[in-house]
Amino acid sequence: MNGDVDHAICGMSLAIDVVGGKWKMHLMWVLGEGPQRFGQIRRLLDGVSEKVLTENLRQLEAAGVVHREIYPEIPPRVEYSLTALGETLRTALGALETWGNEHRAELSPRVAS
Repeated sequence: MNGDVDHAICGMSLAIDVVGGKWKMHLMWVLGEGPQRFGQIRRLLDGVSEKVLTENLRQLEAAGVVHREIYPEIPPRVEYSLTALGETLRTALGALETWGNEHRAELSPRVAS
């Protein structure tokens, strides 16, 4: 274990640190469909810049939830996928999606304004 880890931080804070921000949860869902190349991810996430996508993928990789595979081809092919840890996080995020779907009619007018 890393001696710098603050064991007093609650689990919710740790999870938010991993998936917080505009694009990370969206990335989790895209990668949940299977391994994706950078260009595929960028097309699926309309509006994300190349720089922001790169930063978010690196952060998710550093957190251990995304795996980056470089294939020794010419030109090199790089694919991103969820790790086993990432799959467990995606499952946990499923409850949040279910909640949003169940309360869509109630929430939509409130969050649209």
